[in-house]
Amino acid sequence: MFPCQADDIPTRGSTGGVEGKDAPCGKFRRTLHTRCGRRARTPASLPGSKLEPMPATVIVGAQWGDEGKGKIVDLLAQDSDVVCRYQGGPNAGHTIVSGGETFKLHHVPSGILSGKLCVVGAGCVVDPGLLVAELDGLEERGISTAGVRISGNAHLIMPWHVAIDSASERRLGRLQIGTTRRGIGPAYADKAARIGIRVQDILDPKILRQKFETALSEKNVLLERMHGVEPLEVEELAERMEECAVRLRPSVADTSLLVDRALHEGQRVLLEGAQGTLLDLDHGTYPFVTSSNPLAGAAATGVGIGPTRIDRVLGVAKAYVTRVGEGPFPTEIQGPEEERVRDLGAEYGTTTGRERRCGWLDLVALRFAVRLNGMTSLVLTKLDVLSAFAEIPVCTRYRLPDGSETAEFPAHQSDFHHAEPVYESLPGWQATLGGAESLADLPDPARGYVRFVEEWLGVEVSLISIGAERDRVVAPHGLASVAG
Repeated sequence: MFPCQADDIPTRGSTGGVEGKDAPCGKFRRTLHTRCGRRARTPASLPGSKLEPMPATVIVGAQWGDEGKGKIVDLLAQDSDVVCRYQGGPNAGHTIVSGGETFKLHHVPSGILSGKLCVVGAGCVVDPGLLVAELDGLEERGISTAGVRISGNAHLIMPWHVAIDSASERRLGRLQIGTTRRGIGPAYADKAARIGIRVQDILDPKILRQKFETALSEKNVLLERMHGVEPLEVEELAERMEECAVRLRPSVADTSLLVDRALHEGQRVLLEGAQGTLLDLDHGTYPFVTSSNPLAGAAATGVGIGPTRIDRVLGVAKAYVTRVGEGPFPTEIQGPEEERVRDLGAEYGTTTGRERRCGWLDLVALRFAVRLNGMTSLVLTKLDVLSAFAEIPVCTRYRLPDGSETAEFPAHQSDFHHAEPVYESLPGWQATLGGAESLADLPDPARGYVRFVEEWLGVEVSLISIGAERDRVVAPHGLASVAG
């Protein structure tokens, strides 16, 4: 048995000796040495590093997506160094208004508009054609994309995935899930089945062609016999992919190593998800969910860093609720007021242009999101949209099929599908919020609305969005406190 040498690991800034037992707190982390079982002193940062590792911040959607995460990431990216997307594909889009211009992003993290290093992580699926078009579109508008890095472990969305997605939705008829038909689900399915094609495969045209031949021998049979779709040709596919590969190869990188080094160098890292909590594959409103995990817990695996690298989770929620596609929606507004909210909030999908279903704020579902993500604070967006209403209903409980009421999100699908909202009515403010620069500038009822949300959730609201532009925000405790 080898002698235990746990105490011989040098501390940060030391020359190889061992610090004494009276060393100041924070220089050491107490760990259990795996060989001898006794507690050992180990450095809190890598030997020889100059800085303690900087913790990362996760920005996660707290509803069914479309909460305004893109604007918040764009805002916080001003004081960050690296911005990462950790899951999803081009089925989600971020709309950002900056300098009077509107940008719609689908693959590239919002930090690109601030000239930051932008990472598309291993947990994402990438449509190469759409990504190239997005990159070229940004360049044409004067936005450099030289800082984009794509994980070689991310999976590619192939034409057969798009064809299968569209055909499957048509076959389901009234039972369809309401996907964007962008091929995301089939791409993740192939990933799980270990037959997917990854970004790193574009680095070698021969390997890529072999994988096309293998995949199409099966996929063409499926397309023709089950879905009645024309088969795909290897030659045409290889030619199209090579055009994309030439553009993307310089951006392929070991993004896990890149992000880890950035953290150890004391850089600020933001991790953003593509969808919202209630669309999570494991904990969302299944089967009306996405094909990956938007939860904050998936950020570490999606980017390739340890979970201890994350210490802040910033949830983003609208002051009301929207969802796109099929599925239960307890607080969905019935009647002309839904159209009013939709028009005031411009609630149309960034990716598909579809009308979003609109509802009053659901604090039962939002409490669930706070719990699942371990949120440290909340961003409340589009508070200004509610300025038109004299009274604002807020759901605080569900009435279940057996007549009982609960403030907790139902664990069983059938209970949630039949849940009825129990509302409390809050006074509206019917005044513009456009000139507000601090919490004190908001009308009393608007401040009361924010306090009500905080009290029910047990989480502070650290940022309030009151307009589409980047700078139309109110930070009750100062902008520097939002993401550290």
